[in-house]
This record gives sequence, C-alpha cells and structure tokens, in this order.
Amino acid sequence: MAMTVEVTESSFAAEVLDRSRTAPVVVDFWAAWCGPCRLLGPALEDAVAARAGAITLAKVDTDANPGLASRYGIRGIPAVKAFRNGAVVAEFVGAQPRAMVDRFLDALLPSPAEQLVAAGDPASLRAAVDADPDHAPARVALARLLLRDGEVAEAEAMLRPVEHDPVAAGLLARIQLQRADGAGGPVQAALARLDTGELAAALPRLVEAIRETGGEDRDLLRRVIVGVFAEQGEGDPLVQQLRPRLAAALY
Repeated sequence: MAMTVEVTESSFAAEVLDRSRTAPVVVDFWAAWCGPCRLLGPALEDAVAARAGAITLAKVDTDANPGLASRYGIRGIPAVKAFRNGAVVAEFVGAQPRAMVDRFLDALLPSPAEQLVAAGDPASLRAAVDADPDHAPARVALARLLLRDGEVAEAEAMLRPVEHDPVAAGLLARIQLQRADGAGGPVQAALARLDTGELAAALPRLVEAIRETGGEDRDLLRRVIVGVFAEQGEGDPLVQQLRPRLAAALY
C-alpha cells in the first residue's frame, strides 16, 4: 500500500475516510504557491515513510480541490489533519519542526488494544477488551466470534456497553430481529445473507423491508442497515447507492 497518495474531492471518501477506519490517515492541505508548504511537505513525507506503512499521508491541493478546503475549514496552509475512523482526531497549521511532526504522528499509532484487535484471535480480543473496556471494535469483533459459536447471550452482553457505536448497535439489532418470532420470511433470509457477507443481496431487501415494517422491528431494521453502512464506509458504492433509498423508505 502506498504511504503517500494524491487525493481529490472524488477520491477523498475512499482514500481518507474509509482508509482511516483501518489505519490513521494524515491529510496535508497544501498549494504549489505556498512556501511553508514546500518546507513541511518533505518533512511529513519522510516522517510517514519512517513509520513503515503504519500511517498513510494524503495530499490535497487546495487550489484544485476548494470544496475539500471549505468542508474542513481550511483558513491557512499548510494545514494538517489526522483522521481515524472517518473523523478528524488531531490537527496543526503551519510548517512545524520535524520533532513536532514526529510527536504528532506517534500519537496516532495504534494503542495496545488496537494491536490486539488486529491479531483477531479470541484470546487477543478478550485481552483488548480487558485493556480498554470501551473499545467498540474489540467488543464487536469478539461478539462476532461468540455469535459464530452460538453464544448469543454472551455476544449481546459484550455489545451492550458500546451500543452507542453504530456498528455495535447494528449487530445488537440483528440479534434482536433474529430472535423475534414476528421477523420471519424474507427478513430472516436477508439477515442470514448478511452473516455470510452477501451484502449486495441482503441490503436492498432490508431497505425494502423498512417500507413494509412498523413498530420496534422497523427501528431495528434501520439500525442494522446503518450499522452496515458505518462499517462499509461512505466511499462504498453500495452504500452510496442505498443511502438515498433508505432515507426515502424512512421518510
């Protein structure tokens, strides 16, 4: 994977927002006429390269991409913003010395809990939850393993502390729908397809089911769909196709 990428308005969602869900992405907003940008740019590139792929550097030319500059409130350049999980988590403005750049990047590197989640085995995931009980990705990953093994009650208990997280909320809603006596037929078939990763087959049917369902089950379906959208990322073509259809079905 390239450590430095040139990003445009059309590629920003995929190259920055979605990529930041698996590793930090640092965005350098710059322009060719900007002297301080020419000082900071090489320092950033060298510092990112020194971290051997742990961080991606995305370069945004503000003259060519004024919409991105406006969206992220760029008032002066160079402006650097760090993204994790689709959101800005740290930033600075101006040509900073290399030591400051190094500290900025090091603060973005994975925590011990995140390193354990990356390992992915049950023991590592339990250790991640023990190390950081509020770490939603660890709880979601462990809950999926528990569901695979038929431990539904334990999976539900694992997710409850982080049900504010959209992915966790979606998985909880899926458990409730699969348990409900009234959620039969096509909905259950679509949920089963979600479990096997057949998103293109499952999600359109679930969106359509929103129109046909009322009460609590309707909200549970919405949470399932929103959770999958959050996990796939805004740059996913299926998400882009179905989000307007979901809005129309809801309202």
